[in-house]
Amino acid sequence: MNLKRITFSTKIKASKSEVWKVLLDDTTYRQWTSVFSEGSYAVTDWKEGSKVLFLDAKGDGMYSTIVRNIPNEFISFKHLGEVKNGIEKPFDLKTKEWEGAMENYTLKEIAGLTELTVELDGAEDSLDFFKDAFPKALEKVKTLSETKATVLT
Repeated sequence: MNLKRITFSTKIKASKSEVWKVLLDDTTYRQWTSVFSEGSYAVTDWKEGSKVLFLDAKGDGMYSTIVRNIPNEFISFKHLGEVKNGIEKPFDLKTKEWEGAMENYTLKEIAGLTELTVELDGAEDSLDFFKDAFPKALEKVKTLSETKATVLT
C-alpha cells in the first residue's frame, strides 16, 4: 500500500457546532459531497466504532469504520473496502491499494473562526482528483456553515 497523506484547510465564520452539523447532517452532507459525485450520501449513525457506507446515486462507493468521534472537534474514518450496487465487495487488488486509508476532520476555534482541516490518505492515482475536489467541497461547507450561522444570529 503506497498512500500519500494530503491536507486541506479552510477558515469559516461559524461556530464549531454549526460546521459539525453541516458536515454530518444528511441534507447538508449531500450538498457538500456532491462535488465528489452527484447524489452522494452516507449511511451511518455517526457513532464511534460504527460502519459507514459512503455511496453515490447508483449505490456504489466504499465502506469504512468511524475510528474516533469527538463531537464538534474531530472525526476519523478508516476506509476498508468497495461497495458496488449497494453490496460490500471482498478485497481485490484495486481496494488493496487504498484499504486502511484514513480520512480525518478536525475543527478548531481560532480568533472567533472555525478552522476545518481535512487530512486524508490517497492512492497515487486518486491524488489529483482529491486536490481538485476537496477545495471545492470545503468551499461548500464554508458557504453552508456561514449561511446557517447568519440565519441563527
